[in-house]
Amino acid sequence: QEQLVESGGGLVQTGGSLRLSCAASDRIFRSYAMGWFRQAPGKERELVAQIKWSGGSAYYADVVKGRFTISRDNAKNTVYLQMNMMKPEDTAIYYCTATWDYGSHKYDYRGQGTQVTVSS
Repeated sequence: QEQLVESGGGLVQTGGSLRLSCAASDRIFRSYAMGWFRQAPGKERELVAQIKWSGGSAYYADVVKGRFTISRDNAKNTVYLQMNMMKPEDTAIYYCTATWDYGSHKYDYRGQGTQVTVSS
């Protein structure tokens, strides 16, 4: 069974930074676009950022543009989400995902999620 394993969540103050990491299997990482979704209590799931398997193109939700950066290290089969200037509304469970169809708001694989909490 393919696995995506996230790490790096936690508690941060408004204006602070966190970096999420997600390790994937070689088969997934070499072929799939990688991304991060988040879901806050009572809200719909939201695609935050996504990056092509080649790393040549990335998508960001408008609410995180200029604050979050997605990147991938193909040598380590790891994708990162650097989150800066964080806001209380960034509080959510963040899920690492893999999708065959870059640009899609659906995914083929998902990690177990990591909690991110931003205190005001």
